[in-house]
Amino acid sequence: MNENNLLKVENLRTEFKISRKKSVAAISDVTFEIDKGEIVGLVGESGCGKSVTSLSIIRLLNDTSGEITNGSVWFKGNNLLKLSDEEMRHIRGKEIAMIFQEPMTSLNPVLRIDNQLIEAIQLHTEYTKQEARKHALETLRSVGIPDPERVSRCYPHQLSGGMSQRVMIAMAMSCYPDLLIADEPTTALDVTIQAQILDLMQGIRNTRGTSILLITHDLGIVAETCSRVYVMYAGRIIEEAPVDILFSNPSHPYTQGLIASIPKLGLEAESLPFIPGSVPDITMMPGGCRFHPRCRYATEICSQKEPELISINESQKCRCWLKTSEYSIKTENGESRK
Repeated sequence: MNENNLLKVENLRTEFKISRKKSVAAISDVTFEIDKGEIVGLVGESGCGKSVTSLSIIRLLNDTSGEITNGSVWFKGNNLLKLSDEEMRHIRGKEIAMIFQEPMTSLNPVLRIDNQLIEAIQLHTEYTKQEARKHALETLRSVGIPDPERVSRCYPHQLSGGMSQRVMIAMAMSCYPDLLIADEPTTALDVTIQAQILDLMQGIRNTRGTSILLITHDLGIVAETCSRVYVMYAGRIIEEAPVDILFSNPSHPYTQGLIASIPKLGLEAESLPFIPGSVPDITMMPGGCRFHPRCRYATEICSQKEPELISINESQKCRCWLKTSEYSIKTENGESRK
């Protein structure tokens, strides 16, 4: 790790048991890093392994059949995969916090909001209950909740989706973590509330210096928020680049398809471009490049051998045979594509 790295994930592999004797990999060879104070995007369709990656980082696979079988997760100089369960409990919530996809299923339905916040704060601090309650109200106020006293006395079902998500962010930020993992934080929220949540997260980065891993399938959110992006497909990182380069010059055919499918104002079209097919089931991964059954550029080598993730310039990497020096194809206009 260099001195600016806060998190460095190397060759991470997580497998799930599908029978007593057989396991399949949900993610494999996953490598990425996040610098201090940086917002990094992890994007891809549903089922690509983004959430499994986040749960693997903070080792929350105990209630599943998942097991980390290879790799390392370096955080502030420590390999999290080597720590004891007790050591990880001290890190979760205090140094690394997570916002889950569904706030209504993440919050305890039978406890008031203040009790849930106070419990989380007291778990990682030496605050008395009265001090923890005061801090909880301050945290709710800091995330833009206008009447924290009233909201703190509510049960989760009494809150709107946007308000529930703010409560989840307040809970995650209550102990001032160094890293915030946000797993689809704007799912099912209307556009106005989405913008407010994203502004809030950027404000947290700006005021606290918190690093953020933003997991999403919405490339529009990534373009607005992130400095660098990792694109994931079928459990693999298939492209990485600074956000401006990724959108101006996407390299992998999958990334190109994702960006092409974003609706654009002012352009008339009978239908939006789309990527045919769907993400493969982890029990039926295709051989060779995992994207080749859906790729319009695929040729024989794509189905026979999986490409490596290679540097194609100083700031961009891609896992595609089209980008290797030994391989090129002709595009529709006859120009060589590399």
